Amino acid sequence: MKKLMLTTLAMAMLLPSAYSATNQKQDKKENPKKTVGQPTQPTQIQTTEEQIAALRRAIEYLGRTHGPRYPKAAEYLSRLGALEKNFVPEQFAALKREAILANPEIDFDRILLVRRSESYLALPQNWQGNSSLKKTVENEIATLNIRQPNPVIQTVYKPPRPVFVGDLHLHFDAKRLLFSSTIENGSWQVFEMNVDGTGLRQVTPGKDADIDNYEGVYLPDERIIFTSSTGFQGVPCVGGSDFVGNLHVMNPDGTGIRRLTFDQDNNWCPSLTSDGRVMYLRWEYTDSAHYFSRVLMRMNPDGTGQSEFYGSESYWPNSLFYARPLPGSNTKFIGVVGGHHGVPRMGELVLFDTALGRQEDTGAVQRIPGYGKKVEGKIVDSLVNASWPKFLHPQPISQTTFIVSAKPTDRSKWGIYIVDIFDNMLLIAEEPKMALFEPIPLRKTPRPQILPDRIKPGEKTATVLLTDVHTGRGLNGVPRGVVKKLRLYYYDYSYRKMGGHYLVGIEGPWDVRRIIGTVPVHEDGSAWFEIPANTPVAIQPLDAEGKALQMMRSWFVGMPGERVSCVGCHEKQNEASPPRAAMAARQPPVKPTPWYGPIRGFSFLREVQPVLDRYCVGCHDGKTPGRPNLADTTIIKTSAGMGKFPVSYTELHPYVRRGGPEGDYSGLTPLEFHADTSPLVRMLLKGHHNVTLDAEARDRIITWIDQNVPCHGTWSEVGTIPSNYAQRRRECAKLYANLDEDLEAIPPQPATRPAFVSPAPEPPRPQPMSIAHWPFAAQPGEETKLDLGNGVTMAFRKIPAGSYVMGDVNGERDEFPQQKVDIEKPFWMATTEVTLEQYRQFNPKHRNGYYDRHYKDQVNPGYLMDNPKFPVIRVSWDDAMAFCRWLSARTGKRVTLPTEQQWEWAARAGTSTPFYYGDLNTDFSKFANLADAQIKKLAVKGVNPQPIPNPDKYWDFELKDPRFDDGALHLAVVGSYQPNAFGLYDMIGNVCEWTNSDYALRPGRKVIRGGSWADRPKDARASWRWGYPNWQRPFNVGFRVIIEDAPAATVARSK
Repeated sequence: MKKLMLTTLAMAMLLPSAYSATNQKQDKKENPKKTVGQPTQPTQIQTTEEQIAALRRAIEYLGRTHGPRYPKAAEYLSRLGALEKNFVPEQFAALKREAILANPEIDFDRILLVRRSESYLALPQNWQGNSSLKKTVENEIATLNIRQPNPVIQTVYKPPRPVFVGDLHLHFDAKRLLFSSTIENGSWQVFEMNVDGTGLRQVTPGKDADIDNYEGVYLPDERIIFTSSTGFQGVPCVGGSDFVGNLHVMNPDGTGIRRLTFDQDNNWCPSLTSDGRVMYLRWEYTDSAHYFSRVLMRMNPDGTGQSEFYGSESYWPNSLFYARPLPGSNTKFIGVVGGHHGVPRMGELVLFDTALGRQEDTGAVQRIPGYGKKVEGKIVDSLVNASWPKFLHPQPISQTTFIVSAKPTDRSKWGIYIVDIFDNMLLIAEEPKMALFEPIPLRKTPRPQILPDRIKPGEKTATVLLTDVHTGRGLNGVPRGVVKKLRLYYYDYSYRKMGGHYLVGIEGPWDVRRIIGTVPVHEDGSAWFEIPANTPVAIQPLDAEGKALQMMRSWFVGMPGERVSCVGCHEKQNEASPPRAAMAARQPPVKPTPWYGPIRGFSFLREVQPVLDRYCVGCHDGKTPGRPNLADTTIIKTSAGMGKFPVSYTELHPYVRRGGPEGDYSGLTPLEFHADTSPLVRMLLKGHHNVTLDAEARDRIITWIDQNVPCHGTWSEVGTIPSNYAQRRRECAKLYANLDEDLEAIPPQPATRPAFVSPAPEPPRPQPMSIAHWPFAAQPGEETKLDLGNGVTMAFRKIPAGSYVMGDVNGERDEFPQQKVDIEKPFWMATTEVTLEQYRQFNPKHRNGYYDRHYKDQVNPGYLMDNPKFPVIRVSWDDAMAFCRWLSARTGKRVTLPTEQQWEWAARAGTSTPFYYGDLNTDFSKFANLADAQIKKLAVKGVNPQPIPNPDKYWDFELKDPRFDDGALHLAVVGSYQPNAFGLYDMIGNVCEWTNSDYALRPGRKVIRGGSWADRPKDARASWRWGYPNWQRPFNVGFRVIIEDAPAATVARSK
């Protein structure tokens, strides 16, 4: 390659047309050739022994692999052996350079690179795209010869103004390249030029100053994939102050632009895989922990086949920038692992293989350097701040060797290095006061196969074939036949300069939700249905009552006319499809059944308030202190950091349990936030003041819950949309995605609110029952223990026979009429709920997991519940009975769950009051772990959210009895509170407990008793009950066991 001296005239010919003539003059003192000289050695990061071992591994590998193509292997090993005995640093450095550069896989001499002033590295933060960079950057595109001991950097292109040049992408023929820069109107554009600096042209149109285009990549058919901000979206976690770029495709001349991805947040670092597909990094956090939710994706060049490649539902790696596939492999890639906050874009260099795994560190093969060491992921926000060396912009040379920009220590320069899997780092070039970035070998590369377009231009829909909704971990444990339908909805993302986690709702979604409708699921779990094309669609599997069994917390997109295929629900990409034809495929794809009208944004006032008006406002009209005011629709400003909401919304949402804007990203237990876990639903199903909702009213309430309690259905209702962004979003959607939808339109509404319809009068409650010898003063019975193994035991108390009155005429509908119950035989009951430690003797892999934390900026999955002395939770009734069978077989005793009659008898311990320690006004602090003043600590804020001192009611909304303080925020170590008279601990609170009884109010469910740490005292009384399916694993349900010598003899009699 000729050495080039760019003259002022030549530079003028290369300028983008938008540059003014006054900016075309180059400083005559600028010399386009820079002699770097022999690089100074960086601060040592390896011992001498480690350096020798690393070089020996490389030489042995190269000699073994390449044979005569690496002829000096024996000589190199001999010289290395001599140096091992008498180490001379200069000789070792010379040998290392010679041996590594003799690698026949390094079949090039020159590289392209970016030379940039170290005063401003122009690296976007890990949540930003190029749009957020400063406009003034001192840099140039250059080249150097890696084989020169004193490499000379030659300028290829230096912009006439100090603006960014970077995002280099070399064509397959190595004759031209793409790069990103800015033009006079301030927008980012993609440029192309020859590798000698001639032929400069702007590729993207650049006519719109409010649209940025950057990160261009050549496709095998000569089209170009690039990132563009045509969606007019803002990064929601920073209030939209940073703009979002998604991937687009265009013809080589900049025409025919079409949007490919429709993602909530930025796409980064597109690159080509060897099979012709596009790999890129996508950031998503619809109800997920946004510090950790960047997913490496893969798709066809036409946008079809978008799927996860690495990192879905994974806390590590937080970021995986500059991922590049390894030559000759469709599963291996290398990338830079980084954090969220902290240093921008840079991080650890890690080699991955998706054939080994796709989540967390399961596919991590090796960190470089890190030969022979296991890569262990960790959950940390600023993941790599203190980690050295730091890397940027890796380019694979082979499956073992890479050229990369690196900074070995905090005192080093950003230089160009050749590194390998054997832990060698060979410094090629560095320069004082400059950073050398983006090295690309100047050599031809194989052109991947051309994948023909599969889209149907002009089509407005795509179809989705779901093979089996039960395949995958998403519905693990949910029996076949439970899923009846799928609810389809899509996201309307926030605009530039707006957005946030408490704007669409309180502890609700980041984005506006728009419901498409529902589609049926066949007996084999399959479904085939239509979706709108070019739309970020999410799915919720529904049970027979229309309640979501799982939350997708992500989306997929179908291109026009595409047939999207998925195996199951949160299935692993490496998981094979079921070996049978889907029943749904035997019929044409179905059109979704609309949800009570046309597609629209879900608005509390338009969808839920009419239900409240008809069924609730007669009592909840704001006139009775202590009752939620569900009638007032006045929009009010709530609290600092929150949006504006109607009063009725702020009063009702505390009765709903949901995931909020962020939560455990590693995957939710099925039914974790099922509507039946919400106090509102329990209240309504138990016949709250005889209120009976019709089917549509019930569905509206349930859908609101399942949609994460949104309030606003359009962004214009959230607040004033800045500038003309709504208009521009619609214009660009029509131009680049063939979408023409007024997302801010509000359907016509009735002129008047629905009239309240009074429920039928409640029937009179029966009189309390009384029986002889009840209540009575109880005493603790005998104590015994069972050995569970590994030094773990379980204590029991003998519970006497006797009679009592079961139920409460002052309770809820399912607690009366009262019954006289005769416990005809004594039994032994565990003194505490089964602990996690005890349960793990049966199932060593079980984890209680985490409890969901409010707010955003979460740095871990939530409140850890895995103390071995905590009661076990997230176990089903089936799990509990399996434990009983195991313990019975181990001990020879008959171990089982108590019936609810036995449970209430034991819980009351001779008392007839709501609790063994008193009534609803009794201070329970010493007796039970219930929802109390501690719950106020769930009102959190800030990075690694911490409790807010004296939070107002909008932050501190969780239901509780704030009069008392039991000292526990969530689970407590079993036995921490005073026992009842039978010597039993935690019969009230801590966790609800499975019983061996069916729930008469809701057939097909098993009764739980006792309430939990998350329940108010009214929902934890001795007579309170609720029911869940035997296969469900609720967040706050555990169990305790009993020992019986014979089948239970419990007789219930009612007068």
